[in-house]
Amino acid sequence: MHFLSKIILKLLKKSSLKKLSSSPNSAIGGNIKIGDFCNFSFYPNAKKISIGNGFSIRNYCNILVCNDAELHIGNNVFMNNYCSINCLEKIEIGENTLFGEGVKIYDHNHQYSSEKIEHQKFTTAPIKIGKNCWLGSSVIILKGVTIGDNVILGAGCVVYKDIPANSIVINKQEQIIRNF
Repeated sequence: MHFLSKIILKLLKKSSLKKLSSSPNSAIGGNIKIGDFCNFSFYPNAKKISIGNGFSIRNYCNILVCNDAELHIGNNVFMNNYCSINCLEKIEIGENTLFGEGVKIYDHNHQYSSEKIEHQKFTTAPIKIGKNCWLGSSVIILKGVTIGDNVILGAGCVVYKDIPANSIVINKQEQIIRNF
């Protein structure tokens, strides 16, 4: 059974690489490494998809690029397990950027009013992540954010406004320990 599992995983990876390279308007670099059970959903009318050399993505990651959207990933970007990119407008990720486990990037929100939340209508704004950044585990990047070069985002940060270059952002949480 172990032998059969390896063959199936290899076929899934080949299928993922084929999706990457056969997508219209895409430019995919060399030396790409794809982990197990990654999902790439590239809509047929995506405006532009570019992935640089040395892109490495671990297991259980998801990348969605919708019609009229652009995704640009620089050289030597690493995404750890369970990361997700959901691109409805434009997302840029600079070279040598590292993602911890469970990083999520959303360039959109559902539209809503006092009566209801729309399931198929969105507000969007582009996201730009600079070069040489490190996004710690479970970081969430929301629409309209620009993150400068050489930024470190600590684990669990929710980024909803711009971060200047050469910054470190931490998610300040107070641990309250009480003795009985």
